[in-house]
Amino acid sequence: MPTWNADLYLQFANERTQPSIDLIARIGLRDPRRIVDAGCGPGNSTEALRQRWANAEIIGLDNSEAMIAKARQSYPQAAWEVGDASHWQSDEPFDLVFSNAVWHWLPDHAKLCRHWMSQVKPGGALAVQIPAHYDSPMQREILEVSRDAAWDSRMQAARAAQTHHPPKFYYDALRPLASRVDLWETTYYHVMEGPQAIIEWFRGTGLRPFLEALSSDEERARFEALLLDRYREAYPRQTTGEVLFPFRRLFFIARR
Repeated sequence: MPTWNADLYLQFANERTQPSIDLIARIGLRDPRRIVDAGCGPGNSTEALRQRWANAEIIGLDNSEAMIAKARQSYPQAAWEVGDASHWQSDEPFDLVFSNAVWHWLPDHAKLCRHWMSQVKPGGALAVQIPAHYDSPMQREILEVSRDAAWDSRMQAARAAQTHHPPKFYYDALRPLASRVDLWETTYYHVMEGPQAIIEWFRGTGLRPFLEALSSDEERARFEALLLDRYREAYPRQTTGEVLFPFRRLFFIARR
């Protein structure tokens, strides 16, 4: 797992929160009493849950102390816990287990499906959003730059840091555990000031393992410069001078 900088992550807070809002709108639970936001980060997704279900008991869970500290600072009225979503468990199950943009940082998604469905009450739901950008120019160019001879041997862990599967994997893993499984994908077209803004976006998340594998600020600057050259070609400017940045996300809701 990379280290996390909450302020860097929140530079694009609206864009990162919108998928949570969209997922919440599809859940369909009338009045859940207990909710856990597994991998809550700085609390923006947890706050979206609170705005939807103000009377629920909501726990924000994240393994990053820095993220939880930011969440406590921003939303001191809420309940926050530091814990690993791979195996954290409550004494009492939840009406809703919610997770936004976290599962790709965790291994063994079949086990993860079983673990979190076991934490869902009958009649409740597991609702998850996972980035699905792995065939995008953004990801492809990062992998190409990571193979530069200057640092290729140090990038194996970074290239393997994220776990992803096609939608059918999650359907097969969840359907035996659920009464119904809904899956869909959405591509968000973010309007960015330019290719440099895409690097800023990903520096807060998926670029971090690659940058942390490098040994100096000079190497990190060179890595980003090589990446920027590629992004200028992959993401051409519109007539306004801005760049359209497509980002695909996978959603699923499994109901007990």
